[in-house]
Parts: sequence; structure tokens; C-alpha cells
Amino acid sequence: MEGKNKIKWIYSSKNNHELLERYDQWAKEYDTDLEQKEEYQGTKITADLFTKYVPRVSRILDVGAGTGLMGKLLSILGYENLVAMDLSKGMLDVARQKGVYRALDQMVLGETLDYATDSFDAVISTGVFITAHAPASAFDEIVRIVRPDGYIIFTLSEDSYENAGFKEKFDALESDGKWKLVEKGDRLKLTTSSSYYHKVWVFQVC
Repeated sequence: MEGKNKIKWIYSSKNNHELLERYDQWAKEYDTDLEQKEEYQGTKITADLFTKYVPRVSRILDVGAGTGLMGKLLSILGYENLVAMDLSKGMLDVARQKGVYRALDQMVLGETLDYATDSFDAVISTGVFITAHAPASAFDEIVRIVRPDGYIIFTLSEDSYENAGFKEKFDALESDGKWKLVEKGDRLKLTTSSSYYHKVWVFQVC
């Protein structure tokens, strides 16, 4: 199966159980398919904004870390205190081999996360908030585990923002004084075959 067909296959997952199984199956070929066949840009673009706001000494949670492509890049950029979290054990097993994370935790976005309040200085996430993936409600827990003045930086598809409850969730969190928007990047495609446009969002926790 070509990389672009695997992406469509992932997007067609009907529930978290099926999504987990498919990511487990894809894990060993994921890096090659995304970086070489699909010329994935999300990692670099998100990291560029991340380095603008987050100091190298920060404790960082890579949400939906997958095989650790983001962790590998952040490590190269001088970040050392990295924790990976993902739905798929198979993906985390590949991420572990990169040797850049202090911990790797299997958890599900949209459920209660097993981290204490204010555990992290920043959260980073790319390619996670898309069709058939993490729900808008996941941000309640993400905001909880990031300390005040910390940052949450992530990609989000425009379609999900408009049609999957993200716009309403973002507005509610801002109205409730939980976070504030700092910057929103240009619209872009994360992969060459994608039909979805994304933006990188930067929020600061209040």
C-alpha cells in the first residue's frame, strides 16, 4: 500500500480501537512513508514556531508522538526533557528506538490523562487533530496539564476547526480564561497527497 493510501486508510478508521490497530500495523514503515514518499512538512513547520516561544530547558509533552519524528527534531534543536504520548504501542516502540524521550506513555486523547496538573511547560502536537483522530474535548485535559504561562502548539485541519467542534472549544477555553491565542500560522498542506489544509496554532495557558 502506498503512503497516500495508508493515510486515507488511517482517516477511514471508525473508532479508537481500529485506529490503534492500524497505527500498530503501519509503525515500522511510517517514517519512510511520511518523510520520503509524502514529503511531510508538519514536523519542521510546527517546530519552527515552537522554538520561537519555548525555552530549551522546558519539560515538553509530545502529544500523539507517533514514531517520534517530532522528538527527534526537537532533540537536534537542543530540547532534552521530552515525554512522548500516543494511542499506539507499536508507534511508541519505534519512537523508543530513537532514544530522545525520557518517558513514553500510551494514553488516549479525549480521556483523562494520567499526568498531574501543571506537569509540563509546553505541549507540541502535529498531524493529530484531523479527521477520525483526537476530539476537541481533548484540549480540556491538555490545558490542565500545562502550567500557567506555558504553551500549547499544534496543527489543526481547517475542516476540523470548522466542523468538528474545535472552534467552539477554543472560544470556550478563551472565554473561561483558560488560555489565549498568541499566533496562528499560514495555511498549508502537511503532506503532498493531502486534500486538507492545516494551520499551526500557538496558545498560552493562563
